[in-house]
Amino acid sequence: MNLAARAQTLPGDAGQWGRGGPLWQRVPKRDAAGRPYVDFMMFAPRLNRRPAREQESVVLLVRGVLGGFANEVVFADLNLKINVLWVSLENRPGLMSELVAALRLKVPEFHLVGHNPHAGA
Repeated sequence: MNLAARAQTLPGDAGQWGRGGPLWQRVPKRDAAGRPYVDFMMFAPRLNRRPAREQESVVLLVRGVLGGFANEVVFADLNLKINVLWVSLENRPGLMSELVAALRLKVPEFHLVGHNPHAGA
Protein backbone atom coordinates (compact mmCIF):
# COMPACT_ATOMS: atom_id res chain seq x y z
CA MET A 1 0.00 0.00 0.00
CA ASN A 2 1.33 3.42 -0.92
CA LEU A 3 0.10 6.10 1.47
CA ALA A 4 0.72 9.75 0.77
CA ALA A 5 -0.30 12.84 2.68
CA ARG A 6 0.75 16.35 1.88
CA ALA A 7 1.55 18.68 4.75
CA GLN A 8 4.62 20.32 6.25
CA THR A 9 5.00 17.90 9.16
CA LEU A 10 3.33 14.57 9.56
CA PRO A 11 3.74 11.81 12.11
CA GLY A 12 5.31 8.52 11.20
CA ASP A 13 7.76 7.34 8.58
CA ALA A 14 8.66 10.14 6.20
CA GLY A 15 9.03 7.55 3.43
CA GLN A 16 5.33 6.73 3.65
CA TRP A 17 4.08 10.29 3.68
CA GLY A 18 5.40 12.76 1.17
CA ARG A 19 4.72 15.22 -1.57
CA GLY A 20 4.07 13.94 -5.03
CA GLY A 21 3.00 14.95 -8.48
CA PRO A 22 -0.57 15.18 -9.74
CA LEU A 23 -2.85 12.28 -8.85
CA TRP A 24 -3.44 11.35 -12.48
CA GLN A 25 0.29 10.58 -12.70
CA ARG A 26 0.60 8.73 -9.38
CA VAL A 27 -2.60 6.76 -8.94
CA PRO A 28 -2.35 3.15 -10.14
CA LYS A 29 -5.15 2.30 -12.54
CA ARG A 30 -4.97 -1.48 -12.98
CA ASP A 31 -3.63 -4.50 -11.13
CA ALA A 32 -1.04 -6.92 -12.56
CA ALA A 33 -3.81 -8.90 -14.28
CA GLY A 34 -5.19 -5.76 -15.96
CA ARG A 35 -8.30 -5.42 -13.77
CA PRO A 36 -9.20 -1.79 -12.96
CA TYR A 37 -8.99 -0.49 -9.41
CA VAL A 38 -11.91 1.28 -7.73
CA ASP A 39 -11.35 4.88 -6.62
CA PHE A 40 -13.23 7.13 -4.27
CA MET A 41 -12.78 10.56 -2.76
CA MET A 42 -13.79 11.89 0.64
CA PHE A 43 -13.94 15.51 1.80
CA ALA A 44 -13.26 16.76 5.34
CA PRO A 45 -14.59 20.32 5.57
CA ARG A 46 -12.26 22.78 7.28
CA LEU A 47 -9.75 20.10 8.30
CA ASN A 48 -6.92 22.37 7.18
CA ARG A 49 -8.14 25.10 9.55
CA ARG A 50 -7.81 22.90 12.61
CA PRO A 51 -4.77 23.11 14.89
CA ALA A 52 -1.78 21.02 13.81
CA ARG A 53 -2.32 18.55 16.66
CA GLU A 54 -5.88 17.81 15.52
CA GLN A 55 -4.73 17.41 11.92
CA GLU A 56 -2.07 14.95 13.05
CA SER A 57 -4.69 13.00 15.02
CA VAL A 58 -6.89 12.74 11.93
CA VAL A 59 -3.91 11.62 9.83
CA LEU A 60 -3.13 8.88 12.37
CA LEU A 61 -6.76 7.75 12.46
CA VAL A 62 -6.94 7.57 8.67
CA ARG A 63 -3.66 5.73 8.52
CA GLY A 64 -4.89 3.25 11.11
CA VAL A 65 -8.09 2.53 9.19
CA LEU A 66 -6.27 2.18 5.89
CA GLY A 67 -3.75 -0.11 7.56
CA GLY A 68 -6.60 -2.44 8.46
CA PHE A 69 -7.29 -2.76 4.73
CA ALA A 70 -3.63 -2.97 3.73
CA ASN A 71 -4.17 -5.98 1.47
CA GLU A 72 -6.89 -4.21 -0.52
CA VAL A 73 -5.87 -0.53 -0.53
CA VAL A 74 -3.28 0.11 -3.21
CA PHE A 75 -3.00 3.90 -2.94
CA ALA A 76 -4.15 6.69 -0.65
CA ASP A 77 -3.51 10.42 -0.73
CA LEU A 78 -4.62 12.81 2.01
CA ASN A 79 -4.29 16.35 0.72
CA LEU A 80 -4.54 18.59 3.76
CA LYS A 81 -4.37 21.72 1.63
CA ILE A 82 -7.75 20.98 0.03
CA ASN A 83 -9.14 18.60 2.71
CA VAL A 84 -9.48 15.63 0.37
CA LEU A 85 -8.72 11.94 0.84
CA TRP A 86 -8.31 9.87 -2.34
CA VAL A 87 -8.25 6.08 -2.10
CA SER A 88 -7.70 3.42 -4.76
CA LEU A 89 -8.45 -0.19 -3.89
CA GLU A 90 -8.93 -3.66 -5.25
CA ASN A 91 -12.18 -4.22 -7.10
CA ARG A 92 -14.17 -6.42 -4.70
CA PRO A 93 -17.93 -6.08 -4.16
CA GLY A 94 -18.70 -4.27 -0.91
CA LEU A 95 -15.10 -3.30 -0.14
CA MET A 96 -15.55 0.40 -0.80
CA SER A 97 -18.63 0.52 1.46
CA GLU A 98 -16.72 -1.26 4.23
CA LEU A 99 -13.79 1.12 3.99
CA VAL A 100 -15.93 4.26 3.81
CA ALA A 101 -17.92 3.10 6.86
CA ALA A 102 -14.71 2.37 8.78
CA LEU A 103 -13.31 5.82 7.92
CA ARG A 104 -16.56 7.56 8.90
CA LEU A 105 -16.61 5.64 12.18
CA LYS A 106 -13.17 7.01 13.12
CA VAL A 107 -13.42 10.40 11.39
CA PRO A 108 -17.13 11.30 11.10
CA GLU A 109 -16.45 14.61 9.38
CA PHE A 110 -15.30 12.79 6.23
CA HIS A 111 -17.97 12.80 3.52
CA LEU A 112 -17.98 10.62 0.43
CA VAL A 113 -17.74 12.94 -2.57
CA GLY A 114 -17.53 10.58 -5.47
CA HIS A 115 -16.32 7.33 -6.84
CA ASN A 116 -16.19 5.69 -10.22
CA PRO A 117 -17.02 2.00 -9.88
CA HIS A 118 -16.63 1.40 -13.61
CA ALA A 119 -13.40 3.29 -14.26
CA GLY A 120 -11.43 1.75 -17.05
CA ALA A 121 -14.05 -0.92 -17.70
